[in-house]
Amino acid sequence: MTVVDRESWPRKERYEFFAGLAWPFWSVTFPVDVTGLHRWCRRRGVSFYYAMVHAVTQAMDGVEAFHYKDREGSIIRHDTLVPSFTDLRPGSEDFYIVTMEAGADMEAFCRKARAASRTQKEFLPQGLWPEDQLIYLTSLPWLPITALSNERDLTPWDSIPRASWGKYMPDGDGREMLSLSLELNHRLLDGIHIGQFYEKLNGILEAL
Repeated sequence: MTVVDRESWPRKERYEFFAGLAWPFWSVTFPVDVTGLHRWCRRRGVSFYYAMVHAVTQAMDGVEAFHYKDREGSIIRHDTLVPSFTDLRPGSEDFYIVTMEAGADMEAFCRKARAASRTQKEFLPQGLWPEDQLIYLTSLPWLPITALSNERDLTPWDSIPRASWGKYMPDGDGREMLSLSLELNHRLLDGIHIGQFYEKLNGILEAL
């Protein structure tokens, strides 16, 4: 973790503009082609959900702007981001939250995530990482979504990105698409950074 000098920070003016808002949060939902990811998961016998968690984390980690966080006016930069994601045990309706480092290997992460999820007993274990180093991720795999919002405290410096997605659906041309929703803080992230994330995510999925 590095403390950033706000006076020399290139984003200073834009940060201060959005810091004047009581609600600086914004969201966007867009389609993602997951055809290749779904096939990759079937070939390896791993969870599509865990693979998406890894892909989204790696895509955010690949965009510099996502590493900056607001701690009540102090700006810090984390070297890596850590996914914290909801999960369900088979046959249960009660969700819980798993938090673990992503690492570089998607398949290894999927297998470790499954093992960690199946053995976790607590709803939310004590974290090993600062909260603002996390990414919050969740899925509604039972239905396609067109938009989604998450709960949060009314703290305008909340710097944790939220990523959510719904059920993947055939598009009629042999592709499988899902809608991905991002909720972000405009103090730190603009539309161009969403575009960079989108390119990174597509690159990860197309490389499988």
